[in-house]
Amino acid sequence: MLLEDFKVYNLSMDLGKKIYSHVNKWKYFDKDTLGKQLVRSSDSIAANLSEGLGRYHYKERKNFSFYSRGSLFETKTWITKAHERDLISTEEFEAFIIEINTISVKLNNYIKTIGPS
Repeated sequence: MLLEDFKVYNLSMDLGKKIYSHVNKWKYFDKDTLGKQLVRSSDSIAANLSEGLGRYHYKERKNFSFYSRGSLFETKTWITKAHERDLISTEEFEAFIIEINTISVKLNNYIKTIGPS
């Protein structure tokens, strides 16, 4: 599989790009506290998927996919905190949650396909 054709990877890359764009507009304190954590966790989703795809053994690929899922859940927590602290609007929050949930379903489906049948 080519990384560029990997749907859940591409969705994760898009999510990370959107989150970075939002966080980049925040005040210094918000960026330094919540923003860095949010950007790091959202970037880790795609990073772990690509690292897993580059591994030889299916167990490693699956393990990195689990790391990716953990980063996805962490991103959801930081997005929720950003919304609670009025750093993103309700509309933006809901749109991010829809994207996160979509990635979650696709990632779980991908994880199920890894390994011997």
